[in-house]
Order: sequence, then structure tokens, then C-alpha cells
Amino acid sequence: MKNSKKKKAQMKKRRLLLSLLLLAGTGIFLGVSTYAWFTANKTVTVNPIDVNVAAKSGLQISADGKNWKSILTTTDITSASGTYAAAKNQLPAMLEPVSSAGIMGEDGTMNMYLGEVTSNTSGDWILSSTKQTDKNGAEGSYVTYDIFLRTETAGPVYLTTNSKVEFKDESDTGIKNATRVAFAVLGNTTSDDTVQNIQDLNSGASSPVTVWEPNYDDHTSYGVANARDTYGIESLHAGTGNELVPYDGIKGVFNAEQNITLKNANATSAGTYFQTVTPQIRTTVDNAEYKQLVSLSKGVTKIRVYMWIEGQDVDCENNASGGNIAFNLQFSTSDSAGA
Repeated sequence: MKNSKKKKAQMKKRRLLLSLLLLAGTGIFLGVSTYAWFTANKTVTVNPIDVNVAAKSGLQISADGKNWKSILTTTDITSASGTYAAAKNQLPAMLEPVSSAGIMGEDGTMNMYLGEVTSNTSGDWILSSTKQTDKNGAEGSYVTYDIFLRTETAGPVYLTTNSKVEFKDESDTGIKNATRVAFAVLGNTTSDDTVQNIQDLNSGASSPVTVWEPNYDDHTSYGVANARDTYGIESLHAGTGNELVPYDGIKGVFNAEQNITLKNANATSAGTYFQTVTPQIRTTVDNAEYKQLVSLSKGVTKIRVYMWIEGQDVDCENNASGGNIAFNLQFSTSDSAGA
């Protein structure tokens, strides 16, 4: 009984406030206060979000495919539904770790799953999943929003080295190492097309997706232990300089009765529900680091952006609970690091 009360008290202490903040600058800045998933309490709140999104080097940006600017603000994104009825701009009032294999649905949204862990009769942790739905507003467990990029010159768009995910508190818990950002390209059309046709761009399940893992090479000692004990990965060390570790993202709904333990929550043991994902990382060309997102055609391209804490990441464990992380994205048609 004492152990039960002590465990309940510890679980209550894991309730944490989240704060999301997208700051001004040359990209998107998202500050998140969060916690690990699986065995931690997942009921949390977030503060209002401030967003500034800048387009550089010949790019124009829009939240609705109609009003073109060089910088978008929170108001532009949250009010886009006034001129863009089908907007999928989800800036949640609650944020929870989820999992995705980066698979697009016919409706043009990426399949995202909320995981829940319970114990079975043998005392093992078992995982179940619930499919999530993109919304327009303050609900949801992750961030997603639409942007439209317009250019008169065909060519690639890059993430510059100013794009990063950083921990903003004094003590780094390591939760930033479990972050993912995905970019789904929903289509392209001419600049003089109708606003309705621009907004309706949607290549559905065939939309190409780039999943980016900002801090793939960095792990805490707890993340290293979790990788070893839960996932059987013994090649990691604490700190930076690690090789990329692919993760097994959830791709289907399953319940606790299917008794999928955390050790078997992978594509090898349960391929029906998991798919191995190898995220994109930065490459170095001529001493300049960059990541090409997509090669834009002349005209308007619609992109749906997703930001989340990947529950299947080795660093998403209870000791990573708490703290503030910041997503900072910068788009440019130049591949130079400082562009």
C-alpha cells in the first residue's frame, strides 16, 4: 500500500506545464516545455503561441495562399481559416509525445499516433496507440500548420544552419533529442492560378514527406541506457558524435489486448503496426551545412509542417521530463550556412 501511494505521488509530480513560443527571427521558433511519454502523466497545458515565419532569398510566404508576405505572425496563422476554410493549422492547448512513420493519408494529413503504456499481468510495459486527427485551432497533441511558398525561379529550398532545436533551461534534460520535424509537399501550381485552386492543392497519400531529426547525434546517459535496455541498442554514448539511429514509428492502431511490449514495439516484431524511419540529417557540401527540403517548381508550392516529440525515440524516457525546448526553422533558396 505504501509503495502504491508513493508511486501515485511520484506520478502527480510528473505533471508539467508546457510553454510554446515561436519567436521573431529568420525562421520559426517554437518553445516547448514538455516531458517524456509512456510512463509519465500526459495531462499538461501550454501558453499562447507567438509565431514569426520569415522567407528569404526570393521566397514569398503565405498562410492562406492569398495574402503574400515576407514574414508570418501567430495572428496570420491562427486567423488563416477566415480566408482559408480548409486550413490545418493546429497550435495545441495540450502537447503530448506522439509517433509517426511519416506516412500520408489520402486526405493529405500525416498519420500521427498517440501512445499509451500500461502494464500487463506479467508486469511488463505494453504499448497501445490511438490515431490522431489534424485540427484547426488549440486542440491536439502536436503542432501542424500549412505554409505556401511562392517563387519565380525554380530550384531547391534549404534548411539553413540557423534551423535547430535547443534546450532553453539551465539543466538540459535531453528531451530535445527526441524531437522531429516533417515537411509534406502537397502540390504546386502557377502563381496566377485561382486562390481556391492554390488552397486545394493536395496530392494526398502520394505527397512526399521529409522527416528531419535535428539532434540525432546527441544523447544523455539516460537515453543511452534506455536505448540499451528497451531497444537493445548498445552502440551509443552520452554526448554528441553518435551515428544516426533509425526509429520504428507507429503506423497503425493497436490496443493493449494485443500485448505489444516496449521491447517488441518495432517493425521486426510487429511490422503491421510499425515502420522503420531513417530521418534526414544535415549534410556538408563545400564546408557549408544544409538540408535540402524540396526542389520547388516556379509558382506556388503548398507545404504542411509537423513538429512533435517522437515517443519511439530512445531519448523519450522519463528522466527527460520537463524543461523548455525551442524549434527554430529557417527556409532559404541559398544553401550557404548563414543565408
